[in-house]
Amino acid sequence: MVGITSFRAYIPPYRLSRGDIARVWSTRSLGGNRAVAKYDEDSLTMAVEAVIGCTSRSRRQPDGLFFATTTGPYQEKQASSLVAAAADLSREIRTSDFSGSLRAGSIAIHAAADAISSNSANSILVACADCRMGKAKSPFEQIFGEGAVALAIGREDVLATIEGSCSISSELLDVWRADGDSFVRSWEERFAVGEGYLKIMERVISRVMGEHGLEPKAFSKAVLYGPDGRSHALLAKRLGFETSQVQDTLFNEIGNTGTAALPLMIVAALEEANPGDLILAANYGDGGDALILKATEDIRACRQERGIRSLIGKKIPITYERYMNWKGMVPVHEISRPPSPPHSLTCLWRESRAVMALYGSRCLRCGVPQYPAQRVCAECRSKDQIEEYRFSDKKGRISAFTVDHLTTNLESPAVVGVVDFEGGGRLMCEVTDCEPHEIKVGMPVEMCFRKIGMHGGVHRYFWKARPAQQ
Repeated sequence: MVGITSFRAYIPPYRLSRGDIARVWSTRSLGGNRAVAKYDEDSLTMAVEAVIGCTSRSRRQPDGLFFATTTGPYQEKQASSLVAAAADLSREIRTSDFSGSLRAGSIAIHAAADAISSNSANSILVACADCRMGKAKSPFEQIFGEGAVALAIGREDVLATIEGSCSISSELLDVWRADGDSFVRSWEERFAVGEGYLKIMERVISRVMGEHGLEPKAFSKAVLYGPDGRSHALLAKRLGFETSQVQDTLFNEIGNTGTAALPLMIVAALEEANPGDLILAANYGDGGDALILKATEDIRACRQERGIRSLIGKKIPITYERYMNWKGMVPVHEISRPPSPPHSLTCLWRESRAVMALYGSRCLRCGVPQYPAQRVCAECRSKDQIEEYRFSDKKGRISAFTVDHLTTNLESPAVVGVVDFEGGGRLMCEVTDCEPHEIKVGMPVEMCFRKIGMHGGVHRYFWKARPAQQ
């Protein structure tokens, strides 16, 4: 049977209190916090984080990578190929972007399952991530959150089989973002929820249950997408699900994460599932998707170190002013520095494995790794006796650092450190997710893929160090 064989979520540790937002604008707080991606994160970097975690668990190369997002870095350029390159996936895979709808994640899951069912692929990774923005003072500013998730769909070592599915399409303009818009727009809430969300979700869920002869009581968990907490609770009640059956939307802890919302809830449900449990998952956006999942015996072994609850528990509070700066919502003074030189795209192509996947070299004679790759070994001086060596998955320690108060980053000061990797090799790079007063010589770190800027319409990415996760 086709199903989910591996999964991994990523939630940024930074939290903005909805109470702080309400105090700034003298509005009502929805309670709880929303997850906020740092200024050097976007949908693509978060997807890379989730994909790397997912592939490290499954230990097999997929035949394809589908990336679902409404906030990709480019309008005309495939983002999934960038994710695949950063995650060091094989070039002999199928990559595809799914966008334009909040259902993009569930549509990608359907497409992956169909490809495997037709024997055109054995395993496909589905990555979902979003960084949607609402205008200041709008309800969306409190509702939205940011996060990512990766699901591996395949036939072997299945954790949850896909027992059934269905989809419907609906043309209704309720929530949208036109080309060039930074913020999500919406129509009147009662119309959007009453004529759109509730009717479509009831229809698709009733249809999938009817086709398989199931009633609400048959499901251990009902994983239902909801634009907000109130609408979600109303839908569950109208469908006849008990409160204990309804999967937490994670709204109070991280917010509505767009295309990643339903897959994140599926992961949370699977982390607590028992063999034989039936799980109903339903998504909304220009129509509806519904899936019926059944947990297998292998689900017992799937208790991850970095599960949803663990990620939610890692909170770093930020101020509203810091949030606005990270998101570029207010013009701020920039340090007078010479403009960055244009990036050579030819050079980037030539050094793509070094930049995107952090490949260096290792001497075949003495075994010393180096970054960037060198023809001549700095240790034994042998020439052209090297092999490729990846540093992105290696841990290390800070051997030296500096605090730069003249940085052109959105935040000053920036921390630049020298990382000595376990097994050898050294790299000087930025240190992120760490306040300047927290960094120390000897601090254990790991590498993470982050955005370092934009020049001439080209998004620039590279690897940074961050404090090692426990």
